[in-house]
Amino acid sequence: MHRILIFLVFLLLCHGFIKSQPSDTTQTLTKKGWNFGVLPAVSFNSDLGFQYGGLVNFFHYGDGYRYPSYDHSFYLEISRYTKGSGLFRFAYDSDQLLRNMRLSFDASYMPEQAIDFFGFNGYDAVYQSNWVDDAHPDYRSRMFYKHKRNMVRLHADLSGAMGMQGLQWAAGLEFYSIVVGSVDIDRLNKGKDEADQLPSVEDEPGLFELYQAWDIIPQDELSGGTFAAIKAGLVYDTRDFEASPSKGIWTSLLFYAVPEAMSNLSEGFSRISFTHRQYVSLIPRKFVFAGRFSWQSHLSGHVPFYAQPLMMTTRLLGAYSEGLGGQRSLRGVMRNRVVGDAIAYANLELRWKIVEKKLFNQNFYLVTNAFVDVGQVTRKIAVAKAFDQLPDEFLTFNKSDYYKPGSEKAHWSAGLGLKLAMNENFILSADYGRALEPQDGESGLYIGLNYLF
Repeated sequence: MHRILIFLVFLLLCHGFIKSQPSDTTQTLTKKGWNFGVLPAVSFNSDLGFQYGGLVNFFHYGDGYRYPSYDHSFYLEISRYTKGSGLFRFAYDSDQLLRNMRLSFDASYMPEQAIDFFGFNGYDAVYQSNWVDDAHPDYRSRMFYKHKRNMVRLHADLSGAMGMQGLQWAAGLEFYSIVVGSVDIDRLNKGKDEADQLPSVEDEPGLFELYQAWDIIPQDELSGGTFAAIKAGLVYDTRDFEASPSKGIWTSLLFYAVPEAMSNLSEGFSRISFTHRQYVSLIPRKFVFAGRFSWQSHLSGHVPFYAQPLMMTTRLLGAYSEGLGGQRSLRGVMRNRVVGDAIAYANLELRWKIVEKKLFNQNFYLVTNAFVDVGQVTRKIAVAKAFDQLPDEFLTFNKSDYYKPGSEKAHWSAGLGLKLAMNENFILSADYGRALEPQDGESGLYIGLNYLF
């Protein structure tokens, strides 16, 4: 029931929006001063409990001369499940605070009692859906592909124009403190009937515990770590409007380094990423094709397993930036299903603006989008040797239930979405995606803010 109540409210808002007064798009209202949008967060998960909270995004448009561009954006999100998971995030964005520079800042605390963990290298790591289905005879635990993670994240990103029109420099500093461990089964079992309780990790170890026992996850990574990263790169941006482009491109090349001296890791590491976004207006103001291709690769050092899913960005566009799989990359594919030393992915969307209206002294529009997402590991994490060298006492299991080398291929998903925008920048988003391969799960419903890209 993840955010189902929010989704129903979202649909009611869209229905009421369409049925309301006739469209009037002859003149857009110019917004000045402060404006804000709010979205509640209410849901229920049988293991994590009730979710409560919400988010608010404040925009300051100054005297309105630059509208729909804003001078300042303040974002606050607080949501929590009754059994401990949650999201506490503050973000700020402005190109007016510092002269000739854009500053984006993010501070987040993200405790997760049960984050997905499917192993490494995509389809090489086998997903057994029966093991998490408590109605199936082969059931092991609903937490078999989970572990616990608490993460503190700080981002400070800067960018500015260079001599050539559209060309920008980008730089930033990131800090992560990540604590990982086994799922706290006792906490999740509190208040449950005996028949619904989860087995302990001692009685039924999950994949995270098995990878520890098999030394696939190094011992010095089992409890997490702390590190700071420096990043720098170039961006070429010709989009007509950042929040919802209808034409132009956005291309970036970004380098990312974690010096050993700025971490408690056994060694530092570095990465590189390339991203290209393309927007084509097929029918002016109505119908847009949007495409994104991205590639990220390890360059040097050793990336700890808990940092492998983190995606490199010039600026965070949402609370989560990790994958592949889930809300920010492959919609409908299970979160973090595709993890490797190098990954590539693409998103293709058709966006149709159904209607524009002025209501309650605000500018609104409604968009529906159809999409196809695809991604793949292009360089694998070295786990083959660890599996081949497992001691005899571990060979009582069928290795092919966990690991099938050479199986990795493209992961596909497809789906539909709705976007309800207020004053161009506050964009309520709902996307529903279905995985096209059972090894990637079934489907996902994602409620939040903004377009994917």
